[in-house]
Amino acid sequence: MFEPSFIKRSHWKMFGVMIILSLLGLLTILSTTLPPDSSPEAITISPFVKSQLRAVCIGIFVYFVCVALDYRKLREWTLIFYLLILLMLIGLYFTPPIHNVRRWYRFPFLPFDLQPSEYAKLIVVMALSWFLEKRGEIVHRFSTFFMASLIVLIPFVLILKEPDLGTALILVPISFVLFYFGGISPRILRPITLAAALMVAFVLSIFLGFLSHEELKPYVTGFVKEYQYERLNPATYHQTAAQTAISLGKVTGSGFLQSEFTGNRFLPYAFTDSIFPAFAEQFGLIGCLFLLSLYGLLIFFAFEAVKKGRDPYGKLLAAGISVYITMHVVINVGMMAGLLPITGVPLILMSYGGSSLLSTYIALGILQSIYARRFTF
Repeated sequence: MFEPSFIKRSHWKMFGVMIILSLLGLLTILSTTLPPDSSPEAITISPFVKSQLRAVCIGIFVYFVCVALDYRKLREWTLIFYLLILLMLIGLYFTPPIHNVRRWYRFPFLPFDLQPSEYAKLIVVMALSWFLEKRGEIVHRFSTFFMASLIVLIPFVLILKEPDLGTALILVPISFVLFYFGGISPRILRPITLAAALMVAFVLSIFLGFLSHEELKPYVTGFVKEYQYERLNPATYHQTAAQTAISLGKVTGSGFLQSEFTGNRFLPYAFTDSIFPAFAEQFGLIGCLFLLSLYGLLIFFAFEAVKKGRDPYGKLLAAGISVYITMHVVINVGMMAGLLPITGVPLILMSYGGSSLLSTYIALGILQSIYARRFTF
């Protein structure tokens, strides 16, 4: 079950990129959690940095455990993991709210708040991969699509009700990719894909100004809550502040710990969802190109594991994790650049949050397990 010898066969370049991104995240969290007007001589390590650093250390340990673990053994535990995450998501509704939402458990023995929805994304990937492989020759039947949709829909609704729209929406592209690679009939997928594409086009048309946000408001708010519809307003303070921070970075940036806009707390959620514009203000266009190149490499290495998978389960698992990584980067950067509505999706490996960090380390460890066993069949 545990085979430490496979660690040396893993993709060390991917591991290197992962560590560099985590370190850049720690530096940006440090710079955005210092008191305003702090001098470089008076730098203090904030509790947020300490918490994130502990999460990184735990994550690296768990990462190597996942590499040493034969990913095929996950099949035996998938149903248990799935039922457990559903119980944890349901249990949130019986806990006191934190920041007016129910997303986290607080345990004294953990250095960070436990957010089940972050792990739910990975467990849905595992559950769909297991289920679609198990269906075998009958995967083309409508019953397969129906049951696979239920696997996604139950956690989707539970997460949406927390409320956590951003995390719930990540499940949608993951599901479509796994349905496609898993062999769901194209006759079923085509109309659903078309409907989803039209919905996305409608939402983006409002957000990008092709359709009037104010004129459509009375009609759309009949179906969704007003605060949810306001996410499609491109002129919110958060949207404007994020783009301002990015533009202030110019080509070379203001320098580490030298950002005036972010440093004076004008950028909301600077060390969580808005960590990309916080980084951009300090390191400019050159820094952003370097950062996006690192993410590009990580995504490339992830899809390389898809190609190296030697069995249907491994390929599906790798494909789902690769889309999971890609969508987090695309959506977060797109939100902060003003191309997508802000929905609260973290920038993986960089944004503050132990659950997001740890779930990403686990996902990458499973990818490495698939890659390391490419010659064992």
